[in-house]
Amino acid sequence: MVTGELKNKIDGLWEIFWTGGITNPLSVVEQMTYLMFIHDLDAMDNRRAKEAAMLELPHQSIFDTKVKIGGETVEGKQLKWSVFHDFPAEKMYKIVQEGVFPFIKKLDGDKDSAYSKYMNDAIFMVPTALMLDKIVTAMDAIYEQMAQLQEKDVRGDVYEYLLSKLQTAGVNGQFRTPRHIIRMMVEMMEPKADDVVCDPACGTSGFLVAASDYLRENQKQEIFFVQENKAHYMTRMFHGYDMDRTMLRIGAMNMMLHGVENPKIEYRDSLSDQNTDKEKYSLILANPPFKGSLDADIVSADLLKVCKTKKTELLFLALFLRMLKVGGRCACIVPDGVLFGSSKAHKDIRKALVDGNRLEAVISMPSGVFKPYAGVSTAVLIFTKTGHGGTDNVWFYDMKADGFTLDDKRSETEENDIPDILVRFRALEKEKDRKRTEQSFFVPAEDIRKNGYDLSVNKYKEVEYQAVEYPPTKEILDEIEDLQKELAGELEKLRDLIG
Repeated sequence: MVTGELKNKIDGLWEIFWTGGITNPLSVVEQMTYLMFIHDLDAMDNRRAKEAAMLELPHQSIFDTKVKIGGETVEGKQLKWSVFHDFPAEKMYKIVQEGVFPFIKKLDGDKDSAYSKYMNDAIFMVPTALMLDKIVTAMDAIYEQMAQLQEKDVRGDVYEYLLSKLQTAGVNGQFRTPRHIIRMMVEMMEPKADDVVCDPACGTSGFLVAASDYLRENQKQEIFFVQENKAHYMTRMFHGYDMDRTMLRIGAMNMMLHGVENPKIEYRDSLSDQNTDKEKYSLILANPPFKGSLDADIVSADLLKVCKTKKTELLFLALFLRMLKVGGRCACIVPDGVLFGSSKAHKDIRKALVDGNRLEAVISMPSGVFKPYAGVSTAVLIFTKTGHGGTDNVWFYDMKADGFTLDDKRSETEENDIPDILVRFRALEKEKDRKRTEQSFFVPAEDIRKNGYDLSVNKYKEVEYQAVEYPPTKEILDEIEDLQKELAGELEKLRDLIG
């Protein structure tokens, strides 16, 4: 997490945008994303030059060109952050506005890439040279502070903190998934080098970024030292869809800032006939919108065959089953109503998970997980598409704490069930003997069928009642009488004192 001086510096940078007239949080994050990308281009180019020198290989800098700015031609190296940040404010502004921004918009020659699509209509919104000078100075201080911290994921933490400021739910019910919940789900699914990963409601690409980071940390050799795997990772592995173009731009840049060169981040209404994906992905990670407004006329007909409803959370589950390959896995967040809703559509989708595929786990999460911007109770469903059943037992876990207080402040606490969830999920064979009075336990599929496919943990959890013995009523009354006498004596002493 971002704390202390670094947090103050980021808040100060945000304040520069705010006081300068850019008050829409999405626009602020968008402009910061561009500038971070410009900074990182310079750093990446310098790093590649050093690596080439060490290996005695030729290096062609992306800045080894001449560019036209205004009526003059200048050296491409003037577009480097490390060069233009020392220029006077007016010159810097002209370089960035007329040189750097057009340069990064044309950087990728592939017109079909995510980068080209979402940079094509990008707008540089910083209104004055003085404001840009303040922003660049503030960002230099942030990068310097990040370098001093030398923490493994401080850069990702900084970007996540920026995204956390997008706290208002959109009209389609989107809201940010807490990063530690995303990481838990990714670690439970353990992505592989040959996976094809999708989030059909990707927002800022949090799940895709977490999956890419997991692979970098856990399968670095397999991915980056095998050419075919590296090409797959960079261009074909990650797919994300959303209906908000600004979110798509931030999501695409987020992936590229995390080292994925060409993620497939596209504009698409995933629930409509516009989405024709069938049996395409081996892993789906998602937190689809719960309360979205839905045009029932454009919902894909084959989704309505699975469950006839206008509820987006149910339609997305049907969609995940359609988009997954046989053998493909899914970890998704659903509102509690999906687990126990009594409508035919609710029961149909739960029946499809239990009887038509292999439902593996239901992790019930406390209602404070999505605070301060939503107080809804949720659960994580984990299942594998088989197309012909396979659910023998379903593992339930009743999460009580996630490492943060469950109020609007969401302060860090020591109570955290996530490490325990990961340990138990990775050793499910040891869970078979647990009783239903414990925090996790197995429930046979037949019990779930008998209960109308209800998947709420409280339906199956058993509570142990401990007998509490109270003293006889006469003793309680005697004790109350003694306390009253004692109080009367103390009152009498008080009267004597004020006499």
